[in-house]
Amino acid sequence: MGREFIDLFDKWAQSYDTAVRGGDKEYEEVFERYDQILNSVADKAYGNVVEFGVGTGNLTEKLLQRGLRVWGIEPSKGMRKKAKEKFPRLQLINGDFLHFPHVDAAIDSIVSSYAFHHLTDEEKDQALALYSQLLRKNGKIIFADTLFEDKKSKQAILKDAEQRGFFQLHHDLKTEYYPLKETMANLFQKNGFDVSFAPLNRYVWLMEAIKR
Repeated sequence: MGREFIDLFDKWAQSYDTAVRGGDKEYEEVFERYDQILNSVADKAYGNVVEFGVGTGNLTEKLLQRGLRVWGIEPSKGMRKKAKEKFPRLQLINGDFLHFPHVDAAIDSIVSSYAFHHLTDEEKDQALALYSQLLRKNGKIIFADTLFEDKKSKQAILKDAEQRGFFQLHHDLKTEYYPLKETMANLFQKNGFDVSFAPLNRYVWLMEAIKR
């Protein structure tokens, strides 16, 4: 899973919490309504929860506040350190979307925020197939992640970022495997999930997929 981005994750560990609170102008729209986005994921999770891409633990905090049992999976050493500082008792595992130790429990919910787009479409397919086996029947995948609604929207967003001089954001949008909404819908359906999509800001969508 996007292990080529580990250096980026380690670098972001020091500034991520500042960025999500509006401290980085380029990414301000990406993180618009950040707390509401995390709450929208946590509100739909239930039971035993696996969280992929824990980062600095912001979604984790929302899940724990709701009394959920959480296994956190994060590939970045820098991010794991930050999360552990916040939640010393968190069951935090060194792993990624595709490679992680066995979780010794029946899993009801799989969640993530701002992370699944680091996988190629082929890797996304592999991951969803794996989660279909891991989840109970009627278990959920709840992702809040960046995607393009369609090809026209993709071109408009890329052009806008470039025109505004947001060159790092423009680079990320072109290199971090941001999928089309249609692609994600097809991958969920292929792997045995009924999925719904809801826009949360210009970049981020809530994906709620229920295992058939």
